[in-house]
Order: sequence, then C-alpha cells, then structure tokens
Amino acid sequence: MSTADDNIDDDVSSDVCANCGKGKESSNSLKACTACKLVKYCNRECQIAHRHKHKKKCDRRVSVAELHDDEKLFKQPPSQYGDCPICFLRMPFLITGYKYKSCCGKVICSGCIHAPVYDHEGNEVDNKKCSFCRTPTPESYDVVVQMINKRADAGDANAINHIGNYYEHGKRGYPQDYEKALEFYHRAGELGFSRAYYNIGNAYRIGNGVEVDNDKARHYYELAAMGGDAQARHNLGVYELNADNTYKATKHYMIAVRSGCNESLDTIRKMVTIGYATKDDYKKALESCQSYLDEIKSDPRDKAAAADEEYKYY
Repeated sequence: MSTADDNIDDDVSSDVCANCGKGKESSNSLKACTACKLVKYCNRECQIAHRHKHKKKCDRRVSVAELHDDEKLFKQPPSQYGDCPICFLRMPFLITGYKYKSCCGKVICSGCIHAPVYDHEGNEVDNKKCSFCRTPTPESYDVVVQMINKRADAGDANAINHIGNYYEHGKRGYPQDYEKALEFYHRAGELGFSRAYYNIGNAYRIGNGVEVDNDKARHYYELAAMGGDAQARHNLGVYELNADNTYKATKHYMIAVRSGCNESLDTIRKMVTIGYATKDDYKKALESCQSYLDEIKSDPRDKAAAADEEYKYY
C-alpha cells in the first residue's frame, strides 16, 4: 500500500514554499533546495524548519539523480599513504604520525620509525638508521635534499612533491618560485600523488603563482580527495556548505572523518546545533571516527606520541 512518504514528488511545487505554503512574491523569489533542486522555500528559516520532513525524500531524489562523476567523487577512497610497510597498520592522517624517508622513498609510521632496529639474528643494532632500508640517518638537510633529488630523478612522486614544497616556501636552498612549485606539483599529481593536487588547489584558492580561481581550486581538491587526501575532502565540504548544499557537504565531511579528519567531525557537530545536520549524522560520524582510530592504534605509535619527540631530519 502506497503512503504519502512513498510518493517522493508529493512535496514538489514550483510556486509555493514547501514549509509555509506561501507563494512567490515580486520582492521575494523562492529558493530551491540545493541538493534535489525540486523543492523551494521562502528563506533559510523555512528550509531548516522543513528539513526533518524533506530530508528522506531529498536523499532519495539525489541518490537517483546523481551522475556517474558524483558517484565516483563520493566513493570512500583508499588511505592516501596506505599501510605502514613495517607494521602493516593503516597510516595515521596527521602528518606527525608518519615520515617520508628520503633514503628509500617509503612512508613509515612514527611508531615504526622510532622502534628499535634489529639485525637478521634478532639483535638490536644502531637505531640511527632507516627502519626500512637500514640507511644511516642523514647528518644534514643538504644530504636529505640530495637524496630527495635522486628519488625525484627516479620518478618518485612524493619526492617530486617535496621539491614543489621547497619552491613554494623558498626553503632548503631553493628560491621561492610559485610557478616552479606548480610545475613539480603537476608532475607529482600526474604520477598519482594526491597531495600534490591538494597543493595545486591551494594555489588557485589563494592565488600563489596563478590568478585566484575557485572553480579550478575545487577541481584539484576533487582530484586530491578521490586519491584519498582527507584535507582536500574537508575543503570540498566547506565549498558545499558555503553554497548551502548541506547534503553534499555532509557527505564530504563523513568521508573525511572516516579518513581521520577531526576538523570534519567538529564541523558536523556544529552543523547539528544549527539544524544543518541530524543527530544521527553525528552519531554515524563518531562511529566512523572510532573505526579509524581502531585501525591506526598501536602501542609503538602511542609511545611515540606520548614522548612528543622532535626528530631533526626526514
């Protein structure tokens, strides 16, 4: 038996507010729902008041109407750095939780970087070596840069992105050159390093070496997000929220939370307080956050975080 809720088009009208029923006035154009585009409101207050009735139908409409590109964009991506090559646990989201090793090009979690190094017989040896390839720790940043350049020449996308960073910020002996930075970021992105696309998105958003262009910034954030960059994903949520598209904003934030972005979790919490998201949304976000924490947790990582040690070189 059909119910009013089963008829997903029963609240659609082109000339009245879905909440209060008032029609369009010459001085006040009705505003369409930014998700399904079918329901209209007098103002934001009416939209918020009607959300609890409209959300289920809206979600169903959008799920039917989404294009293939949207389906690809909102697919939960793999972790940007995958698993640690030593402990095989998922890499943490925060940059303090891992390090890029310029000697071998591996990204290793902080727990394994600072763990004891053993020889083939199980004896602890000099700990001032790479946990993966056993190369001695570089004695200066000059040596690090030499290693990174060698890795970049071999096609290491992470190393190429590092050089882009050096140019962007004018460090490690490189002049500040935004155009050169973008050149290296593009090379790294084309080789599959999603963080490079995030850096390009930032350049277009801020205007570093290019004209400010939010459409291009968003495009590169999307490429980064699909590659697993959680910060780029969060930024896409910000774009959608600023456009009053709370449906897509929430989806982006949810994916970012599952990838470890606490900023997105806090944003969802704030959205609940102003009626832009539901308590159920926040509950699901908390569950996703806990799943992520369970996947990255290890005693060596906890000990490294508790020690709060600063290590001088990559």
